[in-house]
Amino acid sequence: MRIILASQSPRRKELLRLIVPKFEIIVSNQKEVLNDTLSVEEQVTEIAYAKAKNVFDRTEGDRIVIGSDTIVTKNGKIYGKPKNRKHAKEMIKELITGDKVHEMITGLSILLEEKGQLKEYKTYDVVKVYLKDISDEEIEKWLDTGNAMDKAAAYGIQNEFCVHVEKIEGNYTSALGLPTHKVYDILKNNLFTKNG
Repeated sequence: MRIILASQSPRRKELLRLIVPKFEIIVSNQKEVLNDTLSVEEQVTEIAYAKAKNVFDRTEGDRIVIGSDTIVTKNGKIYGKPKNRKHAKEMIKELITGDKVHEMITGLSILLEEKGQLKEYKTYDVVKVYLKDISDEEIEKWLDTGNAMDKAAAYGIQNEFCVHVEKIEGNYTSALGLPTHKVYDILKNNLFTKNG
C-alpha cells in the first residue's frame, strides 16, 4: 500500500517516519483558505482535508494520503505566518500579553483507497501552550535566527524558541504539526493489522 504525505514540512516528514519507514511526499498545491463561518477546529480540519484530497485526486490505485494543518489561536484571533519581521514581533508580543496561553489546533485528514473502496478520516487535536515573559531583546534574538517567518504565530516549539515555553498541555507531536497518536491509530486499524 502506498503511503503519501501531502506536505513538504520537514517536521511532519520526521514524525511520520517514526510510524512508517517508507512513504512518498507529494506536496499539495491546495490554497489554504480560511472560512470565518466555521469554528477554528472545523477550519483546520477542512484545510487538512483539502490538502489530502488535492493529492488523493492526483494519484490512483491503493493508497493512503495524509494531510495536516496547524492553526494558532488566542482569544478567538488566528495567527498565521508573519508577513515580515515587524509582523512577527507583533505576534509574539500579543501571545505573551495577558495570560500568555494560546492554542495550537492541528487538523488531520487521512484518505484511504483499497480495491476501489474509499475511507475518509477527519479529526483534530488541541494543544495549550504556556509562554514565559520574553524581553524585546530575546524576541529580536529569536527573529535573528530566521526561523520565525515560515511558521504560524512566528515561532516553532521544536527549535531555539523552546526556551520561552513554560509548558504545554496536550500531545507534543500535535504541537509540531502531526498528531502521531491519531495517525498511528488510523493506520493501525487499516494497515498494520493486515500486514502483521
